[in-house]
Amino acid sequence: MVLLTMIARVADGLPLSASVQEDEQSGRNLVEYQTQAKQLFRKLSQDPNPPAKCSLDTTNYLFHYTIERGVCYLVLCEKTFSKRLAFSYLEDLQNEFSSQYGSRLDTVSRPYSFIEFDTYMQKARKSYMDSRARRNLGQINTELQDVQRIMVQNIDDVLMRGEALSVLDTKASNLSTQSLKYKKDAKYLNLRSSYAKIAAVVTVVILFLLFIRYWVL
Repeated sequence: MVLLTMIARVADGLPLSASVQEDEQSGRNLVEYQTQAKQLFRKLSQDPNPPAKCSLDTTNYLFHYTIERGVCYLVLCEKTFSKRLAFSYLEDLQNEFSSQYGSRLDTVSRPYSFIEFDTYMQKARKSYMDSRARRNLGQINTELQDVQRIMVQNIDDVLMRGEALSVLDTKASNLSTQSLKYKKDAKYLNLRSSYAKIAAVVTVVILFLLFIRYWVL
């Protein structure tokens, strides 16, 4: 389920539009997550090279965001909500928002100058929440097929500990590289071990045959 959507200018973290799905029955209070989203926008504005796409774990929910043409599109979802649908939803918003307001992005200074975009976000949200959209995952933009590779970080590492997302992204990449190297080394060692075992067996067989030939016969 999509709970919160926010759009902000990356250069200064200025919120441009937002759409909140309050759920009175479940008692969800999204104010805390709105605050986290604004803090994240400020962090992105201070990061010279933030990841273009990222997912952030908040324990209860997941933030997903994408940055395009200096604008950050962010959504808060339940963890059970499809990651591919979430990023497809963000891509949909990016295309429409850029079409409507792209030429005016640098002219505004007031928060939520494009709050009327909430109407489109609500409509898009309902579309992606529709059961038919869930069944048609295979028809989603092929460019989104690799969303599972998108970096996932803990929100506390970014907001509380003050680490830049670009730094965390580098660490994640280094860790991935080290993991691949470890797998290759392990595979090489296993292969050498197998060859050693085969060589030992062959040696024993040859010695046995030589023994039979020269000592028994």
